Amino acid sequence: MRRLAPMLLAALAVLAAACEKKTQPTPSGEAGTQAAQGQAPSPGGGTPASADTILLGQVGALTGGQATFGISTRNGIELALKEANAAGGVNGKKLAIRVYDNQSKPEEAAQAATRLITQDKVVLILGDVASSNSLAMAEKAQAAGVPMITPSSTNTTVTEKGDYIFRVCFIDPFQGFVMAKFAREDLKLGKVAVLQDNKSAYSIDLSGVFTRKFTEMGGKIATTESYSQGDTDYRAQLTAIKKTQPDGIYVPGYYSEVGVIARQAREVGLKVPLMGGDGWDSEKLFELGGSAISGSYFSNHYSPDNPDPRVQKFIADYKAAYGGVPDALAALGYDAARVAIEALKRAKDLSGPSVRDAIAQTKDFPGVAGTVTLDEKRNAVKSAVVLKVGDGKTQYVTTINP
Repeated sequence: MRRLAPMLLAALAVLAAACEKKTQPTPSGEAGTQAAQGQAPSPGGGTPASADTILLGQVGALTGGQATFGISTRNGIELALKEANAAGGVNGKKLAIRVYDNQSKPEEAAQAATRLITQDKVVLILGDVASSNSLAMAEKAQAAGVPMITPSSTNTTVTEKGDYIFRVCFIDPFQGFVMAKFAREDLKLGKVAVLQDNKSAYSIDLSGVFTRKFTEMGGKIATTESYSQGDTDYRAQLTAIKKTQPDGIYVPGYYSEVGVIARQAREVGLKVPLMGGDGWDSEKLFELGGSAISGSYFSNHYSPDNPDPRVQKFIADYKAAYGGVPDALAALGYDAARVAIEALKRAKDLSGPSVRDAIAQTKDFPGVAGTVTLDEKRNAVKSAVVLKVGDGKTQYVTTINP
């Protein structure tokens, strides 16, 4: 035992160092580039809080299965903060942000939120995208009285966690209605199968709403099959779906699974269109799905085809900063940060209750992903667009209003 003791101590030291590194924040301005290259974010911090600095926090998936969501959102938030600081900041103070990677895991999201609240003492949290992660964060933020704005978590229960939790996107009951209406009235589909992720609050919520609304509109649900996030073989479920001879398949999941599902659907002989929600919105969808995903449709928050000068300026600025066309996650991250910044300007002070009250007063805010008005449940009331997936790009089809 004595001979093993030095080795044991050395091993424990390595383990402790690894744990310490894991909890380090991502530095402002570097996360997007590094994560996009498949590298781990560098340890270190953003600008520390001071008398002349207002520190915000962000939690997002910079690695893991939903990494493109977190990177896009991070870029949009960063762009908004850079613009605000260039214009003088908030009441003479500069804005800084501390960013943590939740690795696409709810438990990591909860731990990151706790660090932002207890260690970093942020005045406000932005994030996450995936509803399961935001739900885990919302409990921590609400309990601590720290306002939290999710850019794009659409599950209804997120803002139900309490009066400190907000969102700048539409919610799943509306999004599920949008695709049900489009499937029934535009595509003229009579019988649709559903393939849902049974470990995702987002997917289950959308599936339930779509099923109810599509049925109310006179359509029929052929069958409902399930998978779990991270699965790679969906052929059994797709074969079962094929036997029901549906006119289309509703797949309210994330791009990381949907692209593979599309390929395997074609492999088993399913030629009908796939439909989904905003979780499809990623350039990786085209890479994973290839030609198999072409001809499918999904609901989303905005379209780069929108000619509005405000939208086109955002796209131009984003391209200049990050080298690509921003997706809806980037647009919503940008809007969430700008809503937060305007609320900070209006707040009587930087206490949790004052910032919360200022956010709640958001009305007719001119976002790039639609005009934002927060209702009494702290949800944004806004339109949705339907996009068609083509050869490596999306095409605007229609707008559906609340």
